Amino acid sequence: MKEALFYSKGSNQAVHCSLCFHQCTIQPGKTGICGVRENREGILYTLVYGKSISEAVDPIEKKPLFHFYPGSRSFSIATVGCNFKCLHCQNSGISQMPRDHGRIAGDDVPPETVVSLAQEYRCRSISYTYTEPTVYFEYAYDTARLAREAQLTNVFVTNGYTGPEALTVIGPYLDAANIDLKSFSDTFYRTVCGAKLQPVLDTISLYHRLGIWIEITTLIIPGHNDSDDELLEIARFIKRLDERIPWHISAFHPTYRLTDARRTPVSTLTRAREIGFSEGLRYVYQGNVPGEDAEHTFCYKCKTLLIRRIGFTITENRVIDGSCPHCKAAIDGVGL
Repeated sequence: MKEALFYSKGSNQAVHCSLCFHQCTIQPGKTGICGVRENREGILYTLVYGKSISEAVDPIEKKPLFHFYPGSRSFSIATVGCNFKCLHCQNSGISQMPRDHGRIAGDDVPPETVVSLAQEYRCRSISYTYTEPTVYFEYAYDTARLAREAQLTNVFVTNGYTGPEALTVIGPYLDAANIDLKSFSDTFYRTVCGAKLQPVLDTISLYHRLGIWIEITTLIIPGHNDSDDELLEIARFIKRLDERIPWHISAFHPTYRLTDARRTPVSTLTRAREIGFSEGLRYVYQGNVPGEDAEHTFCYKCKTLLIRRIGFTITENRVIDGSCPHCKAAIDGVGL
């Protein structure tokens, strides 16, 4: 175990955790909402430091990040636990393990080993992913600092609920993030995810101000967040922040505790993509439907096809020195 960061001591050995926007007050012998930060006699400990539940070498496109060193490999790690309880979580077996099963599982993989493995497999980046990296902040933070020393980049795949103090501390070591904007409805966030909308919007804005390359993902669930009005609000929020931010709109399939909603029709993704472009976004992609043209990158000025993808695989990349070979427009991103 390791003493946690971002907490203060209260009366009767209670502690207040400020790591994320839940701002949990945790009594002795109890954990926060995430299930992996425990108060032991007035000291808050992280129960998952160095306890990796999953390691893999992934294409960076799987995060998904399409404008961050496309075609590169990312060494991906996770621990158990999450500060959300999404009814449709595709990784619920590990993200909800502490809550659903009362277990903390994982292998001992210290930060030094993570960096060494990333180098061994010739990865350009380390991704903190699969569950929510906020809840294993101390592990991610120590790893990210070592990765930077080893000239590796760092990627968060996140629900956007990290507190501003924590994000500002790790910000200098983060190079990119894919952030879920699951809905533009606070009711959706409260009932489906166990969270609130506004903190996510604030966190996305803070990532942008910190100069971290970000891409946004919205999983579209029929009957829950697929109305034209809501998709329009998401597109407008991204546009107000920065038209260069890619928006990934992905298809839902029934899973975990949300099995009564149907799969997302491709027509819904197509409509969402059209809305994104109509609002002035430069890059809008469809996800979870391999083989569609909407997973390719096109020049936002002349519409030339620049990067051709099938699933997570790049089959053609025509970007030259970060620019379109046809009209010379600079294509936004890092390492293009």
